[in-house]
Amino acid sequence: MIKKITYIFVACSLIFASCEDYYDTKNNPITYGDTYLNIGVTTDKAVYKPGETVHFTLKERPSGNLKVRYSHLGEVIKEENLSGTSWSWTAPSEDFRGYLVDIYETEGDGEKIYQSIAVDVSSDWTKFPRYGFLSSYGNISTDQITRNIETLSRYRINGIQFYDWMYDHHRPLAGTAENPLVSWPDLIGRPNYLSTVKGYIDAAHGRGMKAMFYNLAFGALSNAASDGVKEEWYIFRDTNRSEKDNHHLDPPFRSSIYLTNPANPEWQAYLAARHKDVYSVFAFDGYHIDQLGNRGTVYDYDGNEVRLNETYAPFIAAMKQADPGKRLVMNAVSQYGQNHIARADVDFLYTEVWDESKTFEQLAQVILDNNAYSDNRKQTVLAAYINYARSNSSGYVNAPGVLLANAVIFSFGGAHLELGEHYLANEYFPNSNLQMKSDLRQDLIRYYDFLTAYQNLLRDGGTFASFEVKSADENIRVENWPASQGAVAVSGKKIGGKDVVHLINFSDANSMDWRDTNGTQKEPATITDAEIIITVDNQVKNAWFASPDLNGGVSSTLDFTQVGNEITLTLPSLKYWDMIVLEY
Repeated sequence: MIKKITYIFVACSLIFASCEDYYDTKNNPITYGDTYLNIGVTTDKAVYKPGETVHFTLKERPSGNLKVRYSHLGEVIKEENLSGTSWSWTAPSEDFRGYLVDIYETEGDGEKIYQSIAVDVSSDWTKFPRYGFLSSYGNISTDQITRNIETLSRYRINGIQFYDWMYDHHRPLAGTAENPLVSWPDLIGRPNYLSTVKGYIDAAHGRGMKAMFYNLAFGALSNAASDGVKEEWYIFRDTNRSEKDNHHLDPPFRSSIYLTNPANPEWQAYLAARHKDVYSVFAFDGYHIDQLGNRGTVYDYDGNEVRLNETYAPFIAAMKQADPGKRLVMNAVSQYGQNHIARADVDFLYTEVWDESKTFEQLAQVILDNNAYSDNRKQTVLAAYINYARSNSSGYVNAPGVLLANAVIFSFGGAHLELGEHYLANEYFPNSNLQMKSDLRQDLIRYYDFLTAYQNLLRDGGTFASFEVKSADENIRVENWPASQGAVAVSGKKIGGKDVVHLINFSDANSMDWRDTNGTQKEPATITDAEIIITVDNQVKNAWFASPDLNGGVSSTLDFTQVGNEITLTLPSLKYWDMIVLEY
């Protein structure tokens, strides 16, 4: 959540501007034109249960003899002629599968691919979480709410964090469970509306998405005593309790945030009761728990040192016991307490990444560490703020920084919290200064389709492995992970009798820091027809290729020759990220 001492407050707008690259930063009512996002094909939901009917809509049908093809991990499972602009498909009965659906036409000996879209068939969203956010709950029309959720659904987002939706941290529901207020000020005084929060939850549920309410594990405002918060529940910066530990906030914030002891049973019972009020009014699916990282040495009311990282597991247990049917996830700021959180009753792991993990190598290591903490049982979502130093002034997100970071995060099996009403470049989620140009919006649709379609290779077990890959024609410099600047990085895993080899293109990178904090990362030149040699363990039966940067992620078979334990093949293209799958 909050690493800096002050928030930067900026008027919120949306990523869905009414023309391709223009963005209205004045928080005026948003109007939508046909070009707000050039989505060619959509589905009615972000995720489906096994056997559920998937409804597709094509914005415009090109002329020609079009076919629609349904694939799982490069294998075609069904194909049919496409005559109109809407059709349906019954999802297979297998649970937790990703599929790619593409529309194509045969051209001579080849194919022309027009559109593609991923379909996630999963009964539980936390198996493959793709987490988005909301941050503004003003008096928004139903149509605008619907459009915002539709767009997040097209990005295949299946869970939403409702950031700063609440009234006071210690009493998040404004009013009472029997008589909730129709509007209330959030922490900085922005008006939130009951109808908007409820409208967003309903719209998300209609798309198969889940809604998680945000709150700290230990936050109380200056008025908390009048609501029954006791002095004995707080933590202090000294043994004689002369100063409560707090996150200082200046006006226009209504109060600083004073910290309680998450392990205090009375505080746990108090907050759980406040959250029951929330659940009685709002159909939230769970609680996104926040913290503030390492607070140094702090003490309880009696002068005993409180090791905050050890308080999170009992706090999580108390929240689960209070509402066993609700989902829980907890932020580990710079991994603080993650080894304890991972063993607690959270549904996936969430890390807010700061400068303790600056490089691409360290970014990937956060995911690998989380896998180890959870015995490979829980997925990872990273809150990783790209172009951070530029987020306090208006402008556009630098696409190469975003796509290189996502190539690393996704190829190592993680997901990235970055998409909401706007692009997220700052820990204060309402900060909407940096916007996406149309090309990046389209690129991210393809990247999230790729993450979804190939989730069973990227995020469904296996063992991370090193592969020996070399250039056969010396046109590219290839290095095992972690790559250095100027090279193509090789990483991957062994899973289900397959070798999955990832190639990430840092050939033109001007920095190996993932944050691209000043927005200066260079776009890589596309590498074409590069011949590579891969050392393998056995006789390779089949080799195929897919990339979010080419043909909408649709896979293609690769010709190869094998001599001994080496195969030679040619990459069709490498922009940011390629995936090669070798089947034995």
